[in-house]
Amino acid sequence: MKYLFRIVAVILFALFFGFALKNTQEVALRFFFDYEIRGPLVLLLLAFFVGGAVLGILAMMPTVFRHRRDISRHKKAIAALEKDNAGRALARTQPPQPDSVVGE
Repeated sequence: MKYLFRIVAVILFALFFGFALKNTQEVALRFFFDYEIRGPLVLLLLAFFVGGAVLGILAMMPTVFRHRRDISRHKKAIAALEKDNAGRALARTQPPQPDSVVGE
């Protein structure tokens, strides 16, 4: 499986490297207020891909933190239930205490 992954990685690298070599022409990216960025097409594509990946990760962060908080809460609940269950198991193994008799 490791070899298959490496073969696929080398093939993808070769494809992306070939893509980069074929797209070196300079392009102009125009924004509002006559702001313009000039650069190779492949670098602009890479910059926007990385920017999109970063924004996607940032968008997932609240969900990840909420899941971690839920997991922590569930672990605490499980620990409390296990402690309670251990106490009940210990109570079942001990003989019952005799009733105390009040003397006259």
